[in-house]
Amino acid sequence: SGERQPRVKQGASTPPPPPTALDDLEICHRDSAWGAPKSVVVDHRFAWDGDRPPATRWQDTIIYEVHVKGFTQRHPGVPAHLRGSYAGLASEAAIAHFKKLGVTALELLPVHEMASEREIWERGHINYWGYNTLSYFAPAGRYSSSGRLGQQVTEFKAMVKALHAAGIEVILDVVYNHTAEGNHLGPTLSLKGVDNWAYYRLVPHNPRYYMDFTGCGNTVNTRHYQTLKLVMDSLRYWVTEMHVDGFRFDLASALARGHHDFDRLSSFFDIIHQDPVLSRVKLIAEPWDVGEGGYQVANFPVLWTEWNDRYRDSVRRFWKGDLLAADLGYRLTGSSDLYASSGRRPYASVNFVTAHDGFTLNDLVSYNEKHNEANGEGNRDGTNNNHSYNHGVEGPSNDPAVVELRERQKRNLLATLLLSQGVPMINAGDEIGKTQLGNNNAYCQDNELSWHDWDLDERRRQLFEFTCRLIALRRSQPVLRRRTFFSGGYVHGSGLKDIVWFRPDGGEMTPEDWTHPNARAIGYLLGGDALWSCGPRGEPITGDTLLVLINANHSPLEFVLPAIEFGERWEVLIDTRTAAEPARTVPARAGGERYLLVDRSVAVLRLLERKEKKKVKRVKART
Repeated sequence: SGERQPRVKQGASTPPPPPTALDDLEICHRDSAWGAPKSVVVDHRFAWDGDRPPATRWQDTIIYEVHVKGFTQRHPGVPAHLRGSYAGLASEAAIAHFKKLGVTALELLPVHEMASEREIWERGHINYWGYNTLSYFAPAGRYSSSGRLGQQVTEFKAMVKALHAAGIEVILDVVYNHTAEGNHLGPTLSLKGVDNWAYYRLVPHNPRYYMDFTGCGNTVNTRHYQTLKLVMDSLRYWVTEMHVDGFRFDLASALARGHHDFDRLSSFFDIIHQDPVLSRVKLIAEPWDVGEGGYQVANFPVLWTEWNDRYRDSVRRFWKGDLLAADLGYRLTGSSDLYASSGRRPYASVNFVTAHDGFTLNDLVSYNEKHNEANGEGNRDGTNNNHSYNHGVEGPSNDPAVVELRERQKRNLLATLLLSQGVPMINAGDEIGKTQLGNNNAYCQDNELSWHDWDLDERRRQLFEFTCRLIALRRSQPVLRRRTFFSGGYVHGSGLKDIVWFRPDGGEMTPEDWTHPNARAIGYLLGGDALWSCGPRGEPITGDTLLVLINANHSPLEFVLPAIEFGERWEVLIDTRTAAEPARTVPARAGGERYLLVDRSVAVLRLLERKEKKKVKRVKART
């Protein structure tokens, strides 16, 4: 390879530096057998005992993006010998957390066997996230508590089986866009030595170099039939042999490029859509790469869902105070401006406010700037476009007013996420106030900076309980999990529109209201019996009618509650002014009454109907 990768004991924190690399054109005569990747023959027999996938419908899915080691390494309920492992993620304590939280699917950061880049080793780190795949058919041995000579296969299967038994799906974050072999100066570990021309995109007329649409040195050549077969065989293996429920494709645009541009009709899509196994699992795209024309949000085919970064940025900017309500309205309702015209559904949008790359939720409201010095790159790595706000103090603060406002903003961001149509994704640890001390690119931090801190104080415990209540509300209300976009009109058999937007004074929003320079407060009513959806037996799906009130202004604001005929009243379910559950002694409020929202807060109210009389209803909006 021209390079020699250092051999490091498992668990070592600072590997020795590698020897100086030879020129990439010079033949290397050193014996590299000691460090060459090896294979083992494994016994694939496993007692699945009737394991069945949960098969959660897209509209009911709540994703929890999690790192195997990061979640388990410091968890006091996980036995010490299982921490950092697949078995730890399937332990009773871990599953109890997932169940109480209410998530339906774990999206695991890469678990394919991986290798670290040389430059990371030289800085004394490893590739912690794992986006540097070495083998597409092997579970990463680093996460095995039972051994690395094939035992990791059995341990991974046992993890999937336990999570399925708890009703939780397993989605893998997969990296088929590049490999750990890097650019022309990188090591020869696998595909380079087998058939460099077939497996990688090479620069035309100068094939010594690699085309790099990924920012990682090379791009896997899915235009070649043998490479495409490798990818499809790998995907089928993880579904049929390992029983996973879906995939999130890292830098997915790179997989569907033609000679240069993104191609919606590429063979990559055709084969997946026609495959009887792969077409039935969850398919999630990270719809961009780093090459020209790589940003393809809303351009993936119908079977796919997408990470929606437009949602992330709009929600962050709205609560920061530099975005008006118009764009937020689209994000709350499934991003119909992006997905409706192509025949896709609201669940085409995977909504997220934070993810593994970027600030945690706590840091999003605590830092104006990134602080990535620990990565050893002079704070040059990681994005500067964070749309974050520290609320007056950079980093931790003892000021009660700053702390209280930050906690409320966390609740606002979580509430917005879980009240939006589409598929919500929670970054693991956000529900317990995880901080990375302002590091928004902790890809190489295999230490306490990335591992979850489970020693919860009262404030972090309250945030967890609040998140649990939000998820429970979403799961109990069909109107928050629609299969179709809103029409804004009346639905047959219901006296309510499927959605009505209100100003704080109770009047229905007009086009001019949406573009008003001070449009930072809106309310909207979701008709619980104004759903087009039917259940599995054709029965109509109905639920409660909900009213959502949002105030992003820096001052309190009163909302006039919509007036409904026949004496119905409004019960408060959520108010982000506090993490506590609304007291049961608080009386319900009649339409026409005023409800006070403190500055930067969200409230959710439920319509309580009179039992003795149900007639066709109409919302009485002020003009």
